[in-house]
Amino acid sequence: MTTDDGPGAPETTPPVFLVDELPAGQTAVLDGEEARHAVTVRRARAGERLTLSDGAGGLADCVVAAVEPGRHPTLEVTVEGRREDPPPALRVTIVQALAKGDRGELAVELATEAGADAVLPWRAARSIARWDDGPRGAKALAKWRSTARAAAKQARRGRVPEVPEPATTAQLAARIADARGPTCSRPRPRPASRTSPCPNAATCISSSAPRAGSPARNWPC
Repeated sequence: MTTDDGPGAPETTPPVFLVDELPAGQTAVLDGEEARHAVTVRRARAGERLTLSDGAGGLADCVVAAVEPGRHPTLEVTVEGRREDPPPALRVTIVQALAKGDRGELAVELATEAGADAVLPWRAARSIARWDDGPRGAKALAKWRSTARAAAKQARRGRVPEVPEPATTAQLAARIADARGPTCSRPRPRPASRTSPCPNAATCISSSAPRAGSPARNWPC
């Protein structure tokens, strides 16, 4: 997985840190895993800029006021401004078939960096990987969601792609039937452009099937 640049590396935009809720006042304290990453990995210092994100489009541009290292590090930040990352007119959903090893997580990472708005795990008929109901399936889904969060931060995105519960082929077919927009399966990909005219709240769905394909389930572009 791609990692954040080390301290001193050139950046075009400040790093993004995810919070459950944006601060309401002019100051805030960043703690937990995000603070640990900022202090121990990025080595944040007073005066540096960063962005807090709620993962749903809300952003707060901040300056580090103080750093408290240690076993439970914290960052005190001053909020300089707030802004909103508006939802796209064309919502892109990538349907990713369950894959062996870390290939599924790699697909989630690449889709997030490319700007996908959602990645739907697909229990394709010919997928070798299986997400059983219970702890193992929950753990696999959590990995995909964690990958989406990390990739969204790395790409400086204000919105973390949704990674819902895995869908069967029948459930996927129903979602495609309800989508208002183009669909595309990987054998003949013709991705829609976000700049192309499209109806409000349209949805583009692109599927990525197992290498062997899925029997009679390739939806044309």
